[in-house]
Amino acid sequence: MRSLCTSILLTLGIYAAAASAQAADCGNVTIAEMKWASAGIAANFDKFILEKGYGCSVKIVPGDTMPTFLSMNGKGEPDIASEFWINSVRTELDNAVREGKLIQAAEILSEGAVEGWWIPKFIADANPDIRSVEDALRHPELFPAPGNSSQGAVYSCPVGWSCQISTANLFRALGADKNGFQLVETSSPQELDDSIATAFQKKIGWLGYYWAPTAILGKYDMTLLSFGVGHNKAEWDKCTSVPGCARPQVNSYPVSRAYTIVTKSFADRAGPAMDYLKVRSWDNMTINEVLAWQDENRKSNEEATIYFLQNYAALWTKWVPTDVAQKVKAAL
Repeated sequence: MRSLCTSILLTLGIYAAAASAQAADCGNVTIAEMKWASAGIAANFDKFILEKGYGCSVKIVPGDTMPTFLSMNGKGEPDIASEFWINSVRTELDNAVREGKLIQAAEILSEGAVEGWWIPKFIADANPDIRSVEDALRHPELFPAPGNSSQGAVYSCPVGWSCQISTANLFRALGADKNGFQLVETSSPQELDDSIATAFQKKIGWLGYYWAPTAILGKYDMTLLSFGVGHNKAEWDKCTSVPGCARPQVNSYPVSRAYTIVTKSFADRAGPAMDYLKVRSWDNMTINEVLAWQDENRKSNEEATIYFLQNYAALWTKWVPTDVAQKVKAAL
């Protein structure tokens, strides 16, 4: 019996030592918190999981696409960029991965960032013939311009944004003015959001540019319209995205990809925590809903993380082992 007790205590000691070593291996971790809302939640979400589930000691640091990439690639810090938009540094990132400096983990936004022209779902449901942008442009009466209901409106991005250029070029490429539409430019993100909110309050049509993931698409059920063609990158680069392009063609917006990027040094010491970062991924509807809750309740990224964990357990518990999930739930 004494021998058995000694054996059990020895075994427990080995497990405890292994758990302690695992936490020590993970050690101090830095995560870049980008400036946009979905990335802020992603960084804080990973912080909570890594600290409470895997015993890491995590510090959030400010981040932005190019500065964070250059620092991770050149200095090996921060350790993690939870939501990193790769399109603008695709070649450089490929080189860094090939050289073994960075690791590309999960595609955190499983559908990518979606841009395009949208209409309210209640308009789409009531008008099943409207599935494309050109379909919508046949019905200016359904999308009244502010202060001039005899014309239709296509709402554009705030002045100075790159999507203002592409929206204007696509408006001309589609000949929307010939169909009785005017292009309505907004002065700020809030004005664009307010135009959507007003349309839903009044139950009137709205047609224009927007993107996901965002809080507004978590609040209001919108339908993305097809441009009827695929994305032509060459045309986009030489004309669609160029101010005042003389002969714009109909084109679709590109899908931007967002991945979790980690340094090689972190991946080498992370152990099981790296397994989590390789599979953690959510769709736009999920993060739209969380962003909407955050916006409506004026909550911080940390508070939005707790809301996410409390209300979407069926999703996030798939990314971690049962014992890790129990630790995270106990910390809520």
